[in-house]
Amino acid sequence: MKRALDERLVSVGFCNYKALSDWLTDQGYQISRSALQRYGAQFEEKLSALRIATEQAKAITSVVGDEEGAMNEALIRLVQQRAFEVLVKLQEDDEDGKLPKLGVMIAKLSKASVDQKKWTAEVREKASATADEVRAEMKKSGLSDEKAEEIRKKILGIV
Repeated sequence: MKRALDERLVSVGFCNYKALSDWLTDQGYQISRSALQRYGAQFEEKLSALRIATEQAKAITSVVGDEEGAMNEALIRLVQQRAFEVLVKLQEDDEDGKLPKLGVMIAKLSKASVDQKKWTAEVREKASATADEVRAEMKKSGLSDEKAEEIRKKILGIV
């Protein structure tokens, strides 16, 4: 029901709360127009923040790239931080029994973080091996050790 309400809020542009209240009444829920308006304002604010963050992530990725998954790692860390905050609150009051679900989510986030770090290490290893091969080929072609090393560092993004 909440998902249907959220979809309706978006589709009507966060307007006409009276009609939404009437619709909910028809569905068997008594929620006032003012309560819906407060919920809608919070939901719209969260949706707007998500849109802004998505656009910023796209802009950053288009400029600097994301070969090493830095954006993904940052997102994982952000979600872990928020999960920790929720966990602290739930320790005080978990009437809804959400603590086990949060535990599963944290386990999945931890696995994603480990997978991200493994992937990053693999990418670095492959890049280093390729840079070493290029350096060796350059030296065979008569390039000086210093110039070959400079090219290797550029490939690895060190310079």
